[in-house]
Amino acid sequence: MVLAAGLGTRLRPLTYQISKPMVPVLDRPVMEHILDLLDRHSFDQVIANLHYFPDTIREHFGSRLSYHYEPELLGTAGGVRACADFLGDGSFLVISGDALTDIDLAAMAARHARAGGIATLAVKQVPDTREYGVVLHDRDGRVTGFQEKPDPEEALSDLGNCGIYMFEPAIFDYFPERPFVDWARDVFPALLAGDVPFYIHELREYWNDIGSLSELRRGTFDALRGELRLQVEGQEVSPDVTVADGRAPRADADIEGPAWIGRDVHIGAGARLMGPVVLGDGARVGDGAQLRECIVFPGTEVAAESIVIGAIAGQGDILANLRRRGARAGS
Repeated sequence: MVLAAGLGTRLRPLTYQISKPMVPVLDRPVMEHILDLLDRHSFDQVIANLHYFPDTIREHFGSRLSYHYEPELLGTAGGVRACADFLGDGSFLVISGDALTDIDLAAMAARHARAGGIATLAVKQVPDTREYGVVLHDRDGRVTGFQEKPDPEEALSDLGNCGIYMFEPAIFDYFPERPFVDWARDVFPALLAGDVPFYIHELREYWNDIGSLSELRRGTFDALRGELRLQVEGQEVSPDVTVADGRAPRADADIEGPAWIGRDVHIGAGARLMGPVVLGDGARVGDGAQLRECIVFPGTEVAAESIVIGAIAGQGDILANLRRRGARAGS
């Protein structure tokens, strides 16, 4: 199951236009990278819960997965319980629709089976515990407690909860009798109180939750630099410069990689790009414009002679350009 119902408040104003799972990372929405990951690991039955801009997700992904609409948000766990019939009577995976990761899901499934617990939580060592809920565990990896965004001097662990879980169907026996249910506030404390065993799986692979504008920038640039394995469209036309349609930019444009340039992008005369730079499909960079460490979303125009540094630039046709890419992918 892919969690795709959230509001994405920390990504505003981007998420005033599109839902968080639809935010582009290089050549496609971040949720599409998740579905590619699931395909590579042979997860052929996938459902997503929807609430915020639900039609945009349905229209983009179509019959590639199933959907469950929540008229009112049910919480990180309540939304999963609403899909219990789809998830069936075997082990199942829950993953956030805003996760940017190349986690080895086969290794996580093997850990879950080997440990024999009711749940397995993917965790990752994090540089700043103030940004994450951290997970405490014993020497066997059994979860013993949690701390919510502790100061580093008070943190008893530096393993952040990645929001990627494997469960047994019996997990639903530990839910409270109300619609809205949260893993961290309701279900995991119930497991601890009942001495029910559940375990961690520590990631060595890449993970970023794209939960804020700074994390979106970091995750996009990490992907651009090849720090995680993604299926990204494009051909390298010069060192560290990849173009989705393989057409080399004009000769009088000065491009210092790493850079990813989408389809149908116009780069004006004398423009200068200083990487990392990402130009989404249909973007237009005016003559003499200078960009450094920027993400330019699909369909966005950067005015001639502009100087843009460290920006995430977007215009109102982001979704329209994503739809055009989705139509091309499905044709």
